[in-house]
Amino acid sequence: MAKTPEGIIKANCLRWLEKRGIFSWNNPSGVIRITPDRWIHFGKKGSSDIIVVLPDGKLLAIETKSIKGRLSPEQKAFIEKVRGLGGVAILARSLRELDEALCANGYTFNDMALFNKGGTNAVRH
Repeated sequence: MAKTPEGIIKANCLRWLEKRGIFSWNNPSGVIRITPDRWIHFGKKGSSDIIVVLPDGKLLAIETKSIKGRLSPEQKAFIEKVRGLGGVAILARSLRELDEALCANGYTFNDMALFNKGGTNAVRH
C-alpha cells in the first residue's frame, strides 16, 4: 500500500482488525495502463477499501479517507447499497473513527481476546 495519508489509515485499520482476529482484507480497485492504448480495470468501481466479515456474519465495508478526502459518487452509492442490504458501511479517517463507528453499530471488541485461544471476542449489543 502507498504511504499516502489514506494508505497509512488503511494499513492501520487492517492491522487493528487483524490483531483482533477479525476476518478482513484490502479491496483494491482501479485501472492500470499496460501499454499506451491498453488498460486493465480491476475491482468494482466505488467499492470500499476494506471488506470485513464481522463475527456475527454481517458484512462491513470500510472506506478510508484522509482528513480532506471526499467520497466519490460511486463510493457513496456503494456505501448506500451495503447499508440498504443490511450490512454496515463506514467512513474511517482514523482508528478512532473506526472504533467509534463499530461501537455506534453495536460492536465492541474485548482486547483481552487477543490473548485467548480462539481469536475474536466480539460482543454485539
